[in-house]
Amino acid sequence: MATVPGQLIWEVVKKSNCFLVKQFGRGTAGVEFSKEPNNLYNLNSYKHSGLANKKTVTIQRGGKDQSVLLATTKTKKQNKPLSLLHKSVMKKEFPRMAKAVKNQVTDNYYRPDLTKAALARLSAVHRSLKVAKSGVKKRNRQALKIHGRK
Repeated sequence: MATVPGQLIWEVVKKSNCFLVKQFGRGTAGVEFSKEPNNLYNLNSYKHSGLANKKTVTIQRGGKDQSVLLATTKTKKQNKPLSLLHKSVMKKEFPRMAKAVKNQVTDNYYRPDLTKAALARLSAVHRSLKVAKSGVKKRNRQALKIHGRK
């Protein structure tokens, strides 16, 4: 079976697919977002597309515990959706997770152009996993203005 080039797939799906979200601002300037999986910035562009590229990176929440899932696409398994992704769960502190993501994306020559996007997504996911501390709220320690007599 012959595989279809990614650029041809992008030309077919860039204007209309089920993941496309169009936002219109003031005037005629519009922004196109995409809800497709394996898209780090959620932008509708060929570089970030999870549909058109053979090599993709996904960073998302790992489960109910405080873990992060890093998934990369296997290039040889394009026609087998069940075994398409290579998943690894990370339960470390943030600097070690960032180093692991950088090693996987950049140092293995996988997709060095997505390093910044992958680290930004890791930071956002890690920030969303933090649990707000419950308990006594801190008082505002700013100086209070005391209104006295003149």
